[in-house]
This record gives sequence, C-alpha cells and structure tokens, in this order.
Amino acid sequence: MNDLLQYRQATSWVVIIILLGLFVVGTAPIYILIYVFFALAMAIRTMLGTTKRSVKFGLIISFILAMVVQIVFCTTVVFVAQSHTSVIGHLIAKVFATAIIPLPLMLERFIISNKPADFYPPSVEEAATLSFNFLKNNLNKVVNATKSADKLKSTLSVKNLSATFGDLHRHSSTNYINNGSLTEAYFEKVEESLADPYLYIVISNTGSPASEMIAMFTMKQFNHASLSFDKDLKTIISYNGGVNVYPPGLNPETVEAFHQKPDASILVYRIQATRGQKQAVAEKVKQINEDGSAYNILGLVTKHSIRPNIMFCSQFVYKMLGIAGLQYFEKKDGQVRPTDFIELDYHKQLEYCYEIKFK
Repeated sequence: MNDLLQYRQATSWVVIIILLGLFVVGTAPIYILIYVFFALAMAIRTMLGTTKRSVKFGLIISFILAMVVQIVFCTTVVFVAQSHTSVIGHLIAKVFATAIIPLPLMLERFIISNKPADFYPPSVEEAATLSFNFLKNNLNKVVNATKSADKLKSTLSVKNLSATFGDLHRHSSTNYINNGSLTEAYFEKVEESLADPYLYIVISNTGSPASEMIAMFTMKQFNHASLSFDKDLKTIISYNGGVNVYPPGLNPETVEAFHQKPDASILVYRIQATRGQKQAVAEKVKQINEDGSAYNILGLVTKHSIRPNIMFCSQFVYKMLGIAGLQYFEKKDGQVRPTDFIELDYHKQLEYCYEIKFK
C-alpha cells in the first residue's frame, strides 16, 4: 500500500515538473503537438473501450472540438498576443494554455465517469425490473447532462475564449491604469442620494464571456457584484473591465450593460446605512477615483492584491462595507465571491428589494 502511495506521489511530481518545464520553455509548436497528441491518445483509448458506438462517436467529436479550441487559443491569444500584451497578461494566458492540456480527459470524466449509468444499457435482467419512474428519472439525468455539456461547449467556444483572453493586454495587476472614470456629475448624484437610509448591493448574472468563464469555477449563476447609493441604480459602480470604454478598474455601470444574454438577471438588496456611513463610502470611492485603480484579474486566482486599489468586483463591495462598518460576515476580502453577500447573510442584515429580468 505504501509503495502504491509513493508511486502515485512520484508520478504527480513528475507531471508537475513536466508542466512547469513546459510553462517555462514551451513554444506554440510544442503546445500544439501536445494538444494533438493528448486528443489522439484519448480518441484511441475511447475506440478501444466497451462503451456504445454512439457514445464513442460523441466523445471523439468532443475531443476534436477541445483540441481545436486549445490550438486556436494558443495561436491567437497566447503567442500572437505576446508582442503587445503585458508580461502579467501573457503569463496568465500561458498558465491557462498549460492548465487546459487535460481538457479532453476532463470532458470524458464529465460525460462518462461521473454518470456511468446514464450511458450504459441495462442487462436483460435489469430491464425486466425497470419501472416507468426509473426510466423517467434517468431520462432526466441524461437530458441534464446533455444541457451541461452544451453549456460547457458554449462557455469554451472560440468566441468566448478570444473575447476573454484577447482582453488581457488591457489589464494590469501591478499598476493603476484607471483614473477619473467617475465624473463630478456622478458624485453630485451620490450627494443627492445620501438622504436614502440604505446602501444597495447588486448581484448580477450578465452572461458576459468573462462571467461565463468564472462560473465554470465558482459553479454559481451570479458572478458579479456592484454597489449603489440609490434604489434606482443611477449611482451603481463596481470594478469591471470597462466594456472597452474605460480602462479596467473602478467604473460606473448601467443596468442596460448587464443585458449580455437572453436570461441575464439582476438581484437588488439593501442594507441600512446612516448618512455618515454612506458619506464615508462616497469619500473612499472618490479617493480611489483620484488615486487610480485597476481590476485585480490576477487576484481571481491568487486571492491577493498587490496594491490597495487593485480589486475585483466582490472584493471592492466587501471593502466598502468595511469602510462603513457594515460587514456582516467574516472572510478575507480576496476570497469573497458575489454570492457570498446573499449566502453568508446568516443574521438577515440584507433586505431583498427587487429583481430585473431581461427578456
């Protein structure tokens, strides 16, 4: 048993060393060869398996699609963009290019290994004892698995990957690149809203390429958080990518900009705040706007910020609640997810206001 554990540990270290070596010295041709080899090996393994022919065909097609996505990402984002991307942006892209090498294996496990009963036909003896409800339940499982596979395919589409990683060159995780995106007119609206005895926390499901990618890891429907000083969201702000209008960092937002897919939606909550508490948040926002900011894209992985005004959306909202003395759950700001504001509200500090659904 100990020998087996030592063998597995040694194998894991070998794989880690190989991946690190690939990350350091890997070039586009090397990555492409590895992608092709991995997909080919998985296809051969599948052909030699005992699964149904239709399942084999579906798996092989998924391996090919995964390989195409990998190669397109590698050639159009990682290495082509190297000449005009920041060092941090290129390194993040290369980390992702290395991390998606086992994508065909992940697809196989997703489709078969986790739900084997959904894809193997029952024996004659088992078929004789199947009830209508059993068949119905398993049919629902197959349908749900298919929907999940379609969702994964959509999220990892070439269009989404290009939009997400093609935007990396605009980001910086070390320097403030956003300054003055909030105007005097904005702060006048904030001043007018100070009489409103609430701060508003907005949790949204926008459907943007970046949001869809984040959802793969968080497994949450809502993946963006914003803050507003008024109920009608005329003063809504957050840390975001700037929608190619502003540099990534602290920016104003509009409700219309959240409508990036047919089923996008917004949840609006409020928390009681005195005029003084809202004023403290407004002054901090104004200071960040003057000093500069940047979106903490690296912090999505590392959970840390190199500089104080480099944050991501939920990190910003949590810090602003702290400025006002309104934090109602304890967590490191770099680890706060948008849904935490709802799920960790054990003492019911938030009050639900309304939901906006785009149709």
